[in-house]
Amino acid sequence: MQFQSLPGFREFYPDACALRNHIFGQWKQVARAFNFQEYDAPVLEPLELYIEKSGEEIVGQLFSFEDRGGRAVALRPEMTPSLARLIGAKANSLKRPIKWFNIGEHYRYEKPQKGRLRAFYQFNVDIFGEAGPAADAELIALLVQALRAFGLDSKDFKVRLSDRDLWLLILTAEGLDEDGSSTVLGIIDKLERTAREQTVEKLAQVLGDGAAAFLDRIEEVIAIRDFDALSAYISNLSLEGDGAEQAKQRLDDWKALLSGLKSSGAGDFIHIDLGIVRGLAYYTGFVFEAFEASGEGRALAGGGRYDALVKKLGGPEMSAVGFAMGDVTLVDLLDSKKRLPSYVQSPDFIAIIGGTEARDAALGDAALLRSMGYCVDYPLKNQGFGKQFKEANQKGARFALIYGTDELAKGVVKIRDFSTGAEQEFPREALATLAQELLASGFPGTEL
Repeated sequence: MQFQSLPGFREFYPDACALRNHIFGQWKQVARAFNFQEYDAPVLEPLELYIEKSGEEIVGQLFSFEDRGGRAVALRPEMTPSLARLIGAKANSLKRPIKWFNIGEHYRYEKPQKGRLRAFYQFNVDIFGEAGPAADAELIALLVQALRAFGLDSKDFKVRLSDRDLWLLILTAEGLDEDGSSTVLGIIDKLERTAREQTVEKLAQVLGDGAAAFLDRIEEVIAIRDFDALSAYISNLSLEGDGAEQAKQRLDDWKALLSGLKSSGAGDFIHIDLGIVRGLAYYTGFVFEAFEASGEGRALAGGGRYDALVKKLGGPEMSAVGFAMGDVTLVDLLDSKKRLPSYVQSPDFIAIIGGTEARDAALGDAALLRSMGYCVDYPLKNQGFGKQFKEANQKGARFALIYGTDELAKGVVKIRDFSTGAEQEFPREALATLAQELLASGFPGTEL
């Protein structure tokens, strides 16, 4: 019987693994450029951790079971709860702001479809201990740079920026209490994926006969695309008590955020869009999602501020903002934009060996070069020179190290540069010092 992988899980043959590692490498390079530190957490966690964060309804989306110790556990569907637990456990000893990132595999028991699998990798980036908009700007700038690192530009993707705090002010002005606002935000979050008639029906459960008129007003808010228009709208809200002062402060935060993004070179990628709400109730301020520029397809990344989560999961009060980017939607986008690189692992050097004595010399030189970090290959069985050269070309080797009877007698190795076809002989003892120069600029005294 031929076994196959489970639905929604992937194999990574060498070419796919090379692409995956390239993506991970770009993510790590960008995170480290912003001085974020890498961390990791268990792939198996107590089920209650996810229920506490997202509610009982999350259970149906998880790979959850009872382990042999009778504990209810789940494969992690996301990193944020584990991260909040880690931060909370050592909050008093961690220097703030805490800037951490992780690249890890996650699991959700959902129907596999385009852009969504049951096993997927995510790039998670978070800042803890900084409440001001500078942290939000840093995260969004990093998100933009992480996508630009793959050759994408402002014609390829946009970051849609919204604000749950502004929404709460808007809904307060509409006369909604906290519970009503939370329900309505959940409806707004699904606006793009729900027929208007169904949306009105859901709103009517909270707003009664005024649901349709309310939706008209909400659609006007969602249509706002520039800060001046947004500022004018918020300034004209009928807010009582501290509401007006909160609105003013929030607009100041928007100014600071947009200014920071512009200064960091991310301004052209930002798209004000209050249609982005991020349905999870734990978000507390700015929220954002990255999409292909046309808006088609699934989000490439999403995140926002979640200042209450660390305390909710048992830690101290701790401001937090972060985002996650998935590898599945990213690869789909790079493929559609023809930006997927083709990877073939090629050796720096490949030995061409003639005879048993030559093999001993070649293996000794290969061991030395490998210990220095170079990629070296050689045939595992005796073959004619012609077949060895053919295979060396097929493997994409840069240089051939030729060991024949004549070379062995003279104590040299003949080196062929496959990019030019040129050959030169060098003393074998000089090979270690020559290797770096060869790979950088070819034979001494020549130019690539």
